[in-house]
Amino acid sequence: MSPMPFRTLDLNLLKVFEALMTEGSVTRAANALKMTQPAVSNALARLRDALSDPLFVRSGTGIRPTQRAVALWDPIGGALESIRGALDEEVFDSRRAQTEFSLSMSDYVSALVMPRLLNRFAEMAPTARIRTVPNTIIGIADQLEDNRVDCVLSVYVNEALHQGLIRSRSLWTVDYACFMRRDHPLAGKKRLNVRSFLGARHVDVSLAGRTLPTYDQFLGSRGLSRNLVAIVNHYNAAYEIVRQSDLIAVLPRDLSAQSRQAPYLHAMPVPLPAPPRIVSLFWHQRNDTVPAQRWLRETLVEMFARME
Repeated sequence: MSPMPFRTLDLNLLKVFEALMTEGSVTRAANALKMTQPAVSNALARLRDALSDPLFVRSGTGIRPTQRAVALWDPIGGALESIRGALDEEVFDSRRAQTEFSLSMSDYVSALVMPRLLNRFAEMAPTARIRTVPNTIIGIADQLEDNRVDCVLSVYVNEALHQGLIRSRSLWTVDYACFMRRDHPLAGKKRLNVRSFLGARHVDVSLAGRTLPTYDQFLGSRGLSRNLVAIVNHYNAAYEIVRQSDLIAVLPRDLSAQSRQAPYLHAMPVPLPAPPRIVSLFWHQRNDTVPAQRWLRETLVEMFARME
């Protein structure tokens, strides 16, 4: 394949390439560029011909970049950003912005993040909006690749394997405890021994897309198993089940402290602590230099990243 001579390439096509990469859809790219869809499709056809590659393929309701497009994106996206910065310093004015930000998270993360974040928005971005959507650990990359959300806040595990264009930043380590109702038969013990812990009836949380909770995978790796009798897909439901039954659960300590179930729950150290699990902020590389997105990430990191 002979290279396309730079001097014969219409550089306006690179702006279309950038919009297609950033928006993940011909329709959204046309809106962003204030062009018609046929004009964007025509520009894409010219790019494909010039670069001898399809560049984008249909995927769901949008498009996905080919390997060639991904390889081109870093140098071309960086070059266009440098040109834009030299010509017009783009600044995000949070106090006047009417942007809608979309965040993907579990109810555990949402309960910790959203009250504080909305208070910050009321002060710093009063006309901006936030929309949250459910989070599934194995869907992190897809949600970001398909441009369905701006950021994901989630625990990182092997199922969320980083793809080349997914960025992440650690926020906090989850502190787990073993919870039971205050008058549970085990609550009077000074500490839980392994036999009592594994033999008790357990409930755990498994977000959609997972068949076995992470903690059971950890136990299995040590040749152990517990009496897991219920799996739910919301953390708040697990605390409520523990409050109203003899079931016990290994759950995040920081969420329980602010929940309405807190006065009715007793927390004890987990006799078999699993490896640490870290909540991270995930985003797509396409949003690295978008001013509004950068402001959102900086706000989340400033508010929720803990030095540990």
